[in-house]
Amino acid sequence: MRIDKFLKVSRILKRRTLAEEACEKGKVSVNGREVKPGHRVKAGDTVEIFFAGGSLKFIIKEIKETVKKDEAASLYEIIGQ
Repeated sequence: MRIDKFLKVSRILKRRTLAEEACEKGKVSVNGREVKPGHRVKAGDTVEIFFAGGSLKFIIKEIKETVKKDEAASLYEIIGQ
């Protein structure tokens, strides 16, 4: 799955366009490398998103095309903020 889609499906970022913009501005890294919106991610990848006030680091636990709002947090595990 593309990183921009994962960020939207997991509800880490609200919209896919926001995820695309974050990737294009260099604010998203996967396994320590800056990535573009089309970068493919898999379970076990470590993702870090940089915000103005800090960053969010998490490990992808599972990939699903769609999830209910309640289940979105089960797709990843936060390891640092």
